[in-house]
Amino acid sequence: MNLFDVYSLYDIEPVRGEGSYVFTADGTRYLDLYGGHAVISIGHAHPRYVKAVSDQVARLGFYSNSVKNGLQETLAEKLGRQSGYDDYALFLCNSGAEANENAMKLASFTTGRSRILAFDRAFHGRTSGAVAVTDNPKIQAPFNATDNVVFAPLGDIEAVKKYLATGEFAGVIIEGIQGVAGIRMVDDEFLRQLREACDATGTLLILDEIQSGYGRTGRFFAHQHAGVRADIVTCAKGIANGFPMGAVLIAPSIEAKKGMLGTTFGGNHLACAAAIAVLDVMADEQLVANAAEVGNYLLERLNDIAGRCDEIVEVRGRGLMIGIEIKGSASDLRKRLLFDKKIFTGGAGEHTVRLLPALGITKEQADVFLENFEQLLKTV
Repeated sequence: MNLFDVYSLYDIEPVRGEGSYVFTADGTRYLDLYGGHAVISIGHAHPRYVKAVSDQVARLGFYSNSVKNGLQETLAEKLGRQSGYDDYALFLCNSGAEANENAMKLASFTTGRSRILAFDRAFHGRTSGAVAVTDNPKIQAPFNATDNVVFAPLGDIEAVKKYLATGEFAGVIIEGIQGVAGIRMVDDEFLRQLREACDATGTLLILDEIQSGYGRTGRFFAHQHAGVRADIVTCAKGIANGFPMGAVLIAPSIEAKKGMLGTTFGGNHLACAAAIAVLDVMADEQLVANAAEVGNYLLERLNDIAGRCDEIVEVRGRGLMIGIEIKGSASDLRKRLLFDKKIFTGGAGEHTVRLLPALGITKEQADVFLENFEQLLKTV
């Protein structure tokens, strides 16, 4: 049997990791500025994480959600306290797409309405409902087509108000920062006005913080920079530092009913142990503050480089969620960073290099990237 050939692969195989580095079998070290799509939040193979997961799997790796699981309660308490959403309820699942699916179902169950408002260039996942609110026809099969989703221009509050005034929309789903679209920022004032528009029409506000959450922007969630609270928040990516997990944070006004949501693997013992270790390390090592500090440093230095290099079109981002739009091919530049300089970066479209490193990255490691990035830019 062969693998289903849907991924474009680099001819590199990391076999172990340590902090912000990964290594191939021959010992070659690579600086990881991408964290496996923003998944590695506390660093590769963090000792406390390794111990927590190892100890848990030696005790009990899995049992179903038909019995109590105290680890889920511990995770809910810690996540609520650190995120500022301590009065919300927690539903645990397995991925970001699944979190968004459940968030939209909850909005529809709660309001009795069937439509969802999303935004142009949004990305919310690859399962059926998540694809429907993703503005990318390349990943939408005919099966996924629906009249229940409408896309509005990001930042156009008047268009949003016009749609919501119909009273047909159960929820609005929006990313804290659009990641796949190229680190496309959501204006703080737009988010505040969006919150008001949702309140005025009985529409639930769903914040997709799958990529932009968990401390990445220097606040626990990106939307907290705007001082708003969502009715539903979705998480995944960095929640368990590589162990598959998703989560839905649900406002107290939304009533839980037996059987309305469910999952086989969601919130299993091993996943919870991993997620608890992540929160403990984030708190003890002050990783959210580090993301703000090193992220601001990277953004300032990148803007300095942009000031003396015409090849850079724009630098966008917050904290350690950064997009660098260039005039040339981002793919070609990323390949040279990887193969010539041993630095992993991400992409977003034809012209944007995307940085999503572990939250503990140091300024010294940032400098390694900056020096090599500027050097390569001069030869583009």
